[in-house]
Amino acid sequence: MFRSKALSLLKLIPLMSGQSNLAYKFTHPVTACHGHRCHRSVIYKQWYRTCPHSAGRRTISAGTKVMAQGELPGVLILDIGGTHGVLEDLAALLRKHFHLITMKEFLGNKEEMRKKIQSVFVFECRPTIDRELLESLPNLKVIGNSGVGVDHLDLKMISSFGVKVTNTPNAVADPTADIGMALMLASARRLVEGCQIAVSPDTKYFAVDWLGVEVTRATLGIIGMGSIGYKVAQRARAFNMRILYHNRNRRRKEEEEAVGAHYCAKMEDLLQQSDFVMLVVNLTPETHKLIGKKELGLMKPTATLINISRGAVIDQDALVEALRNKVIRAAALDVTYPEPLPRDHPLLNLNNVIITPHIGTATVQAIHMMAEEAIANILAVLNDQPIPSEVFPK
Repeated sequence: MFRSKALSLLKLIPLMSGQSNLAYKFTHPVTACHGHRCHRSVIYKQWYRTCPHSAGRRTISAGTKVMAQGELPGVLILDIGGTHGVLEDLAALLRKHFHLITMKEFLGNKEEMRKKIQSVFVFECRPTIDRELLESLPNLKVIGNSGVGVDHLDLKMISSFGVKVTNTPNAVADPTADIGMALMLASARRLVEGCQIAVSPDTKYFAVDWLGVEVTRATLGIIGMGSIGYKVAQRARAFNMRILYHNRNRRRKEEEEAVGAHYCAKMEDLLQQSDFVMLVVNLTPETHKLIGKKELGLMKPTATLINISRGAVIDQDALVEALRNKVIRAAALDVTYPEPLPRDHPLLNLNNVIITPHIGTATVQAIHMMAEEAIANILAVLNDQPIPSEVFPK
């Protein structure tokens, strides 16, 4: 599934020095990065292979030479376990390839640790990457982001320190497309409301006029036809949906035909025709509040808005107004801004919205695949090999 071919990684790993004053702020997502060259070196080898138990998905496999802990390249992580730390089993996977250094260990012995850290593994947007951290890590070469979205990273600033950034687009496409379909189905058939009715102690009968709408043969408009959007289209085709899409670049004719998708050069045309509108775009200055009062007003009053991208892609105040006034039928959101929403936010009190806690990639399989893809990216950078998934500043 990963774009990288099986690759053999082999190179000298350098080290240097630097310093700074850092603190608890690293538990909160912000931005930054840094990197220089060094002197001492260690040879190590890894490769990427297809695991027979992974249904064709590729995993990291240890190389022929097993290196001692002190010889492995250092990777900075926020913590292991706890509320925000790297999951224990992912930490075990990382230990096969790196010397793990937690933020607490780094802050407790900056003079020594700063020389060892050559990479940062960003898990759930943590640790925070800012200028102060970058200036304290003279040997940093790469920030491996676990996940596809990098709006929490200042790519231009990181690049100015000579540090590369990678992400994991291949690992996230299937589970994120799955959650998009799940939200569409749940909203259409009012599953959350239905569950509450079924388990409520006050329920005496099931009302015959309590109805949802069908997904089958409905029109789905996909805004953002990248790898995730395309996988949504593949799934939607199984429901005999009419599929429209809007994207910066039109897909090849054979790709459109494979899923029965029709291109809308203007997003407005898609909004006016769709029964379900699904947002699958990256958060950029151009897509910030892409859907506002005007766009919501173009949608059918029977339409549902689904967001599996980033919360800030929607003007949430405009969405609240549209849902309250029945401008659109419903919304289903896996992302909001901020996350979680303040407990008194009006979106939380509407019965025509479903909100899930950003779980697009929250599966056992996806979390492991993301870590494996991030590891492959980091090792490629450290060994001056082709990088499977590098992200460049615009």
